[in-house]
Amino acid sequence: MQGGLEGYDLIGDVHGCGATLGSLLERLGYHQRGGVYRHPRRKVIFLGDLIDRGPRIRLAVSIARRMVEEGEAHIVMGNHEYNALAYCHRAPGTLGREWLREHTPRHNRIIKETLEQYHDHPQEWEEALAWFLEIPLCLELDGLRVVHACWDQPLVDALRREYPDGRIDEAFLAASMVPGTLEFRILDRLTRGTHLPLPEGVEIHSGDGFTRRSFRAHFWARHPQTWGDVIFQPDNLPGDLERRELSAEQRSRLSYYGPEQPPLFIGHYWCEGIPALPAANVACLDYSAVKFGRLVAYRWSGEPTLDANHFVWVRVPREEEARPQPWEIDFD
Repeated sequence: MQGGLEGYDLIGDVHGCGATLGSLLERLGYHQRGGVYRHPRRKVIFLGDLIDRGPRIRLAVSIARRMVEEGEAHIVMGNHEYNALAYCHRAPGTLGREWLREHTPRHNRIIKETLEQYHDHPQEWEEALAWFLEIPLCLELDGLRVVHACWDQPLVDALRREYPDGRIDEAFLAASMVPGTLEFRILDRLTRGTHLPLPEGVEIHSGDGFTRRSFRAHFWARHPQTWGDVIFQPDNLPGDLERRELSAEQRSRLSYYGPEQPPLFIGHYWCEGIPALPAANVACLDYSAVKFGRLVAYRWSGEPTLDANHFVWVRVPREEEARPQPWEIDFD
């Protein structure tokens, strides 16, 4: 690493837990100077999903944005920043609707806390949206890779052919709202990962109050045979569905990240419990800060094989936890 940099501190999904983010940075040895958290020998990489759900969204965005703009941090886009951009951008006439992301009750609910907290600060919200559009979808630097949900090499390559720095524009954003386009496939896979639908009539009633009709699948099983080989979420599959065989079509939809690849850091999957490594070269840093209580970082100092002892976390105080209502349904 260049310029005396010792390594990176990668931080998972903050979701508006801004005060807890400050506490985690201080635990990691960062201190505010000139309104920006700084470390003499390290930098932060945020894994996206700064916004939505939590009580201090503006603070979370402000901390991260100032660090990035001052060169103290990097960041990749999460699906919630992408959702906000699409929700707040008007659609071209060809889509036949007013907004790129329709203002349905479900979409309204997901972004509700963010819009409420910026309601009296419209200029700040416009500046935040402009900054979101500058955030790359993935990063590869100094021997590590970072993406919010899934590193799919063919799609990363396709993105970089047109957008070498991984930063999209409004045209790409609009095209990504049309299922089947390359833009849709890139944004969906990199920021949301792979979802496999549950059988007709089967739902998962999650402990966090949400109901889902699909499950999140990971991408580091070499030869997965069953649904249980790839499920990656806190909720178990109902009945004996974990033993159900993956169809050829389902296997073809899965990405694969092999053990010979560089260390990869992801968020998105709302893990629970004590942070652990799902693979020797993959770390998920989303431990459901706003739902279950841990904001997690990984202190990476160049090691090719990751070490669970390098996780650092703080528990989220009760006042920063979001409490979804039991009737809510969320697929984002």
